[in-house]
Amino acid sequence: MGDQLSPKLSALGGADKARDTIFMCEVAAEATYVKHHKKKMALIFAAMRAFADGLRAQGWQVDYVTLDDPDNGGSFDTEVARAVARRRPAALITTKASEYRVLQMQRAWCESLACTVHLLEDDRFICSTARFNAWADDGRKQLRMEFFYRDMRRFTGLLMDGDQPVGGQWNFDHDNRKPAKAGLSFPKVKRFPPSASTQAVLGLVASRFPDHFGDLEPFWFGVTAHDAQASLDHFIDYALPQFGDYQDAMLKDQKFLYHSLISFYLNLGLLDPLDTCRAVEAAWRAGHCPLAAAEGFIRQILGWREYVRGLYWREMPDYAAANALNAQRHLPDFYWTGDTDMTCLKSAITQTKEEAYAHHIQRLMVTGNFALLAGIKPDEVHEWYLAVYADAFEWVEMPNTIGMSQFADGGLLASKPYASSGAYIDRMSDYCAGCHYNVKEKSGSKACPFNYLYWDFLVRHREKLANNPRMAMMYRTFDKMEPSKQKAVLESARVFLGALGSVYPAF
Repeated sequence: MGDQLSPKLSALGGADKARDTIFMCEVAAEATYVKHHKKKMALIFAAMRAFADGLRAQGWQVDYVTLDDPDNGGSFDTEVARAVARRRPAALITTKASEYRVLQMQRAWCESLACTVHLLEDDRFICSTARFNAWADDGRKQLRMEFFYRDMRRFTGLLMDGDQPVGGQWNFDHDNRKPAKAGLSFPKVKRFPPSASTQAVLGLVASRFPDHFGDLEPFWFGVTAHDAQASLDHFIDYALPQFGDYQDAMLKDQKFLYHSLISFYLNLGLLDPLDTCRAVEAAWRAGHCPLAAAEGFIRQILGWREYVRGLYWREMPDYAAANALNAQRHLPDFYWTGDTDMTCLKSAITQTKEEAYAHHIQRLMVTGNFALLAGIKPDEVHEWYLAVYADAFEWVEMPNTIGMSQFADGGLLASKPYASSGAYIDRMSDYCAGCHYNVKEKSGSKACPFNYLYWDFLVRHREKLANNPRMAMMYRTFDKMEPSKQKAVLESARVFLGALGSVYPAF
């Protein structure tokens, strides 16, 4: 499948070039079950074709069905059934899909296909689902990532000194939250000119999906394991030393700052997560970067990426419908157009449209924070994130959206809602300077909407959140406000939310 582009895939492990055929297919159903960003579709199809070419060069027989094949039935079910009828194999060997919906299809093949079906575990992750469940079932009241991360450090030995973490502490996050300062210079992005094969994919996507969100070109993603490794090497050489300091910073004119831009490649299978962590650890041990930078990067992969995958498979299928805060407002249309006077949202959404990428703080504390404060339906927020980002596959995107961003799981993943006023965005970015709204004002037509929406959010959900020890101080702050100020901020929120567009556009 399109996110299984790895020679380490379990379905390839026991295959025989003299006997077996590798089957791959591009299908319209997977491109349209949400209307994915044009760049995202082009990346996946181009990487699939490049991977198939690599297999052929190694002597494999590859049966590859392109999207524009006139006989293509448009779904995994139809194309796998056609391949079985065409090849008449003794067995179909497939690695479990990364998405619950597709795994159910695979399980159904065991009954519907005229051959034996072997459904294998996807062992390309550092933590198996069995290991995660064993950790989660070990008498824990809460499934906090930090404790999972420590367990994984011990398990892998990454950044360990015997049984203790190097540097004497597990987490250096407090060192990694600096706003970008004046005078910084940022490394150039590693870009790859599209090959002839990729150019053909760009033409195909442009013609078949003209109404999908996002700009298709310029297209700069790599599509091979060699490209992915070059991107990782480029990050380590030029960006890793300052990645830690500024990983939460946001700048209007700097889309990528010191970020690695490898999540696409990890999630497609073009990079191995453990090898990636070891490469960064080796850079630190060689004195190339600060420990805080290496630890912060490794935590995102070894900790967070593995953790959300384990949580996804543990909680599905019910997790998809979680809505603990009963958010009922539809996603505003400016999430698709960027047409808003809020500079922070306009910048993050415009960048998303152009690049199919925004970094984690733009996602969490700008677009996600607004959706949380405004009470947007979490399933619509989830569908938007899944559609618009090139690295978004449901196993990693859904827990980040439903749990981390929207607190829709009621605190299973996060210990508190990631809600903030405009002050956080002002501190971590240059978005507020020159914005139509004034981040210093708390109410009224010129006030930053994040300010009054923050207090309105707390008031709306007081019954559920007031006893949260990490939220209690903010409720005390609100209670100490003059009644006139309380009334003003809540009235400002009422007016703003009443005028907020609620039509879910047909993108």
